Amino acid sequence: MASGGGESGEGDIGFQIAPMVDVVFVLLLFFMASAGSQVIERHLNINLPSGGPPKPGTEIPPTPLVVDVQSDGSIVVNNMMYDTPKDTELPQLREKFKEIIERFGETNPVVIKPDDQARHERVMDVLNAAAASGVKNLTFM
Repeated sequence: MASGGGESGEGDIGFQIAPMVDVVFVLLLFFMASAGSQVIERHLNINLPSGGPPKPGTEIPPTPLVVDVQSDGSIVVNNMMYDTPKDTELPQLREKFKEIIERFGETNPVVIKPDDQARHERVMDVLNAAAASGVKNLTFM
């Protein structure tokens, strides 16, 4: 009974072909899957910055105007405070937006960066001021 199972009269079972075929199929599937996922390297046509001064005639991208809406309702633009927290019309901010548009054009980006605790009404006041001033390039941070 040292054979581990079956009847005691059985002899050596012999070479089993079915498990070997299973192993070959698993290896075949593995190699087919790995061959299909090969990465084909291609050349990208991009120009990297040289680190030197810009060439004459190239346009320097405009610096974004960052508008911080703080939790107490105050508006800070590039580290300068505008209007009072209670003022919903934001006339100073509107003038700043108009000045930036006149100086740099409509493509100058305006980034609104509200505080986590800022009221949504205050963010809407800033959006209304931007729309009234003609800001076209606006995003949130």
